[in-house]
Amino acid sequence: MTAEPLSPAEIDRRLESLPGWTLQGGDRITRTFRLPSHAAAAALTAHIAAIQDEVNHHSELTLGYDTVALSVRTHDAGGTVTEKDFALATRVTAAAPAHGAE
Repeated sequence: MTAEPLSPAEIDRRLESLPGWTLQGGDRITRTFRLPSHAAAAALTAHIAAIQDEVNHHSELTLGYDTVALSVRTHDAGGTVTEKDFALATRVTAAAPAHGAE
């Protein structure tokens, strides 16, 4: 079953409850987390990978020295933003503070 794309108005409404997340290019939501060290960033990356496997929804995930960046969209919905993306973003946002993320 394919997820349905969200309207631009619905995306904007949902972003209001996810501080730090933005719509980029009209077809993905993104966020970069800053962490206190490379080890903390790597640990958050591993945690995010586990969440993605659990929910079977994967993002573009980039590990920097002390940053972790995500770019999330639903490929099976034509590369648009869906409820699945917001569910993943919410889980990641909830997990990030345990790793010292800002």
